[in-house]
Amino acid sequence: MAYNINISDAELQKSAVTYRKELLMMPVVAAEATLQHMTPRPGVAGREVLGQLAGGIEIGPYDPNRTDDSGLSVKPRTLETFLGSVIKRFDLNSVAKTVYGSLTTQGDGLASLDLAQQVLNYLSMKLGEGLNLCIWNAKRNDSGTKTADLFDGFDTITQKEIEAGTIAEKEGNFINLSDAIDGTNATDILMSIYERADDTLQGVPTKMFMPYSVYRAYLKDYLASFGNVVYNQQYKKTYLEGSDNLCELVPLVSKKGSNFIHLTTKANTVYGYGDGMADEKVAIEKHHEFLLSYVATMFFGCQFESISKERLMVARLASI
Repeated sequence: MAYNINISDAELQKSAVTYRKELLMMPVVAAEATLQHMTPRPGVAGREVLGQLAGGIEIGPYDPNRTDDSGLSVKPRTLETFLGSVIKRFDLNSVAKTVYGSLTTQGDGLASLDLAQQVLNYLSMKLGEGLNLCIWNAKRNDSGTKTADLFDGFDTITQKEIEAGTIAEKEGNFINLSDAIDGTNATDILMSIYERADDTLQGVPTKMFMPYSVYRAYLKDYLASFGNVVYNQQYKKTYLEGSDNLCELVPLVSKKGSNFIHLTTKANTVYGYGDGMADEKVAIEKHHEFLLSYVATMFFGCQFESISKERLMVARLASI
């Protein structure tokens, strides 16, 4: 296939300015496989306090003199986003050919400015692929150079809370599994995790985040256990058996190698990003005879809104 690409450095630079906010969202869009199951918090640069209200109120038999002076409290948790940066040199012609070849509108119907935007979208989406893979296992390292060094992922946060004793069996939000999950016991183990969660958590829609290896074991075990049951209509299972379709099974590539299964709500797993704030940028610069530089800075971070047993249950996987 012949490529008639007519795009200049100036057009690419102009598009970076014109579509700056959209481009800054592209890494988040690229991580949608994971982030679609979580709750976004846009416009966070640095720290923002999250929290769960605690306290109660009850109505009793009529008494005009009775008052309830017990206070409401907030158990604060801090969502912290970190400013990350990248400078990526690339050859415009090779990237443009890659993008051009995947577009359905070609030839005269594709203006050079359209192609410039598509090239920038492509680069920004590639940036987001690393974000998708690190949302659980990232660990903040100030001197690091990778996405995994930018922020603390949910597994890292979990491990810190376990070490602090705030995620623990005595708190009702932790189970230490004694048996490794395989194709003969996965159904019973996942159901037991759900059944040991607080009644409040069982009574609302939840997501059970797990590695694909655990999900495949569940499918095999489920087929062996319920394959001949009339209501078993398909091999793929979206909801945990016995949860009345309240517990969605969420296997994620980003959970590969994880030591934990998390049962929680979409609202409780929060990720923050800058959403085009002043310190965030996307630019194209040229400091080389043949290569351009894609320069970007953006904020990102994540946090559990609450780790109370009413909002979270964590199961640590046993070694195989």
